[in-house]
Amino acid sequence: MHFAYAGGRRILPCMTLSHSGEDVSRAAAGSPAAPSPTGPDRLVGAALMTGSGLANQVGAATAALAFPVIGPAGVVAVRQWVAGVLLLAVGRPKLRAFTWRQWWPVLCLAVAFATMNLSLYTAIDRIGLGLAVTLEFCGPLAVALSGSRRLTDGLCALAAGAAVVALTRPRPSTDYAGIGLGLLAAACWACYILLNRTVGARLPGTEGSAAAAGVSALLYVPVGIAVLAHRPPTAGAVAYAAAAGVLSSAVPMLADLFSLRRVTARFFGIFMSVNPVLAALVGWGMLGQALHWIDWLAIGAIVAANGASVLTSSRP
Repeated sequence: MHFAYAGGRRILPCMTLSHSGEDVSRAAAGSPAAPSPTGPDRLVGAALMTGSGLANQVGAATAALAFPVIGPAGVVAVRQWVAGVLLLAVGRPKLRAFTWRQWWPVLCLAVAFATMNLSLYTAIDRIGLGLAVTLEFCGPLAVALSGSRRLTDGLCALAAGAAVVALTRPRPSTDYAGIGLGLLAAACWACYILLNRTVGARLPGTEGSAAAAGVSALLYVPVGIAVLAHRPPTAGAVAYAAAAGVLSSAVPMLADLFSLRRVTARFFGIFMSVNPVLAALVGWGMLGQALHWIDWLAIGAIVAANGASVLTSSRP
């Protein structure tokens, strides 16, 4: 069931998938089935996944440091350009050989990826890293649970739903626009997962992901020009945005690919569910964004729902 990170964040290589998740469960999205891991392999895999999650969330926090200068849209534009160049260099898609049957899911994936990152980064600017990433995480969790008829998954869905209600509870300081943007990012992530399946089935290796990243980068050319003309960037802001592109795209992509060679998809799916917790900790440590104890309980409930769903699933 679980997914590789896309979330604000990264595009993993597309391959034929049989399950869903952060990147169509990151596992689904990119690697052949891993053999049964040995003790050392699991430790190395866990270390790689921890590094992947931290890089992803530190990248998002680093991007937030540039918000006061060029805003979320400017940061996303620079981030998309960096990610597009990196992934096109790695994937080297044969664009002229693509048929329309291959192009349309790539184009839809590019739009989903572009919208997801803009809505997530804008949500981070409004409601903080921890809450924004937790709300976005509901997208892959919903995809993972939607096709199941098991009682356990139903209970997991109820627990996650109650947690979202707790996170979005009305308060005088509630930013409903930020919450809506976080949920929009979740919906885009769900679309990203489903589209990734289609792209992976129709294009070999990383060509589909690379092409989608390239198209997404092109979509942000006029946006970036308009934003940066209105809000002149500083060298520091551009450096922060570019670092976010590397930390939230290139580093997690490579770390995930190597970790999926050492651990099972199930272990990967359980472990990646700690990303909302990592986001909350990084947001507190780097950005000074403290959370209420109810928010911590809600984040824990969503993480537990994901872990319980994976642990009780009969499919790897």
